[in-house]
Amino acid sequence: MLPVPFLGSLSPSPALTGRLLMAGGTLLLGQWVCADVLHLPGGGLGLLAAGAGVWWLSRPAAQASFKAPTTLPAWVSQCRQVLDQFDQLETQLGVEALRAPREQQLEAVLNHSGPLALAVVASEGVELPPSAWFETALSGASSLSLSMAKPLSTAAESWGLPEVLKQQDALLFLLPLPLRASDFLRLDDIPVDQPAWLLVQGGLLEQAPGDGVDVGRRALMAQLPERWHDRLLLWDGSSQGLRPLLQPIHRLLRQPQRSLDNTRQRLLASLHRSWQGELEQLRRERFRALLQRSQWLVAGAVVASPLPSTDLVVVAVGNGLMLREMAQIWNCPWRAEVLQVAARHLGGAALAQGVVEWSGQALLGLAKLDGGSWLAAGALQALSAAYLTRVVGASMADWMAMNAGVAEPDLERLKQQAPLLVAKAAERERLDWSGFLQQAREWAQSGPSLRPG
Repeated sequence: MLPVPFLGSLSPSPALTGRLLMAGGTLLLGQWVCADVLHLPGGGLGLLAAGAGVWWLSRPAAQASFKAPTTLPAWVSQCRQVLDQFDQLETQLGVEALRAPREQQLEAVLNHSGPLALAVVASEGVELPPSAWFETALSGASSLSLSMAKPLSTAAESWGLPEVLKQQDALLFLLPLPLRASDFLRLDDIPVDQPAWLLVQGGLLEQAPGDGVDVGRRALMAQLPERWHDRLLLWDGSSQGLRPLLQPIHRLLRQPQRSLDNTRQRLLASLHRSWQGELEQLRRERFRALLQRSQWLVAGAVVASPLPSTDLVVVAVGNGLMLREMAQIWNCPWRAEVLQVAARHLGGAALAQGVVEWSGQALLGLAKLDGGSWLAAGALQALSAAYLTRVVGASMADWMAMNAGVAEPDLERLKQQAPLLVAKAAERERLDWSGFLQQAREWAQSGPSLRPG
């Protein structure tokens, strides 16, 4: 058994003792200076806590990002949670519930089964080889449902990839040369996680007499996004040349169940994104009423506040309560990164309100504290608090939407189309001074008593 030393024998080294005494003396001296000389609330400990808060807020804020599930069961669970959110918001807003058709959409994805579906597609003006060539080239690996899609139109209104092609397990796209604008747009529209290959006749790559196929290949790859560089198949135009060329598709066919699961997962992700766009419209309806109520409650509380210093507390508390309700609307748990972003917004709002308070007090001093100046300063502080609440709410709404899975392009499109989407409901409020001042005028005329704030 090892001997246990007595406490008396554990004497610290002189160097360590000196460091401890120096640290303790510095802490006591700092506490005395901050508390008795500078009269800071809380003394040195308060300053230390404030410094820790500033350090926490100064760290880089987490970017809004949706933590997408990585397995098929997790995606199914995520989609069912979205259905529950639809039910909750549609009930609160009193709109028609559409759970049944959404359930059918979900079941259609889950019922996607074999055999694997491969679509051969080309743009208008490109002649497709006989389907028998592809059936022969792909025979033997596994059962396959081969479809020769209709040529895709080059008209400007239909440059996207049809949804039916996005639901295929794999795509084989015959590229025309030279490439057209519609071809570039369709290639961009093919889902990144959908197995797809580009088939090009090698003879078309010879741009001029004497130029080899390699020169044309490099020129074509310079035009294509990087994701297609290792998915470019050069074909000699013969039926015999297809089988060795389509070996990547053969490898896909050898694992049919894995390919089907990947397709289901991809389609569930697409369905989730589509639902999030619809759900965001309902969230914005609910949020608009919350924001309307919160900003004028904060304004009224600032007007009724007996001391200017309490206005900052009113702004922080009012915004905090609004953010708590917003978290319920967006089903956003209060994780550390959410708290950090919310604290940044609240801190910025409180700081801005403090600037308004100081300017309002200066206005009162210059005007010799007459009644009109009290009214002007009180109104200025109240309107500032309401507008800051509006800014905090709008920015946090965008952050929570992207965290919930609303894609950034969908979010921007939704905000641009918002007035049309809610034409039959209340008018959409915009973050601009004209709409805000109109609401402020109505709030002021509704009769809140303006007292010195």
